[in-house]
Amino acid sequence: MNIEKLYKSVAPKLTNWLVASGSDYHEACDLVQSTFLKIWNMRDDLHDDEESVSGLAFTIARNLRKNLARDNARLTFVDEIREEDAGSVGPAELPEEAASRSAELRRRLNEAFAKLPPILREAYTLFQIGEMSIREISNQTGVSENLVKVRIFRAKEKLQEILSDLRVTF
Repeated sequence: MNIEKLYKSVAPKLTNWLVASGSDYHEACDLVQSTFLKIWNMRDDLHDDEESVSGLAFTIARNLRKNLARDNARLTFVDEIREEDAGSVGPAELPEEAASRSAELRRRLNEAFAKLPPILREAYTLFQIGEMSIREISNQTGVSENLVKVRIFRAKEKLQEILSDLRVTF
């Protein structure tokens, strides 16, 4: 098992998924490092199947995050990218109205994700942000592939419902 190759392919997805599901960026980075430390310690017992080890990484990270949340007795959804670091054109360079609108949209997205039931949020973020396949999500969460698809669909539907007033019509 090439842990370095696995780390390079899985760590960014895992970090994004952790951020989207409630960890701040620095906490997510720490969780990813702890996850890969555990995988490194288990390396002799792992099979050379990158897909299953990738799923294992997400499972370990999820459990570490749950333990951390339990220890801190809090879990909040925060954005991975600070406003001043977003893109090549920072908020200070945008017209005041556009910067205000951007901050409002970010706030609304955070609130919408926070309103999703945890099982829907988990399936959606694993799929969209973690870039995991339906099969990988099914293996990780222990539910059928069809149920994973239903959860992703319901999450999208719920987000559209919550954010329906933002929809632009042409």
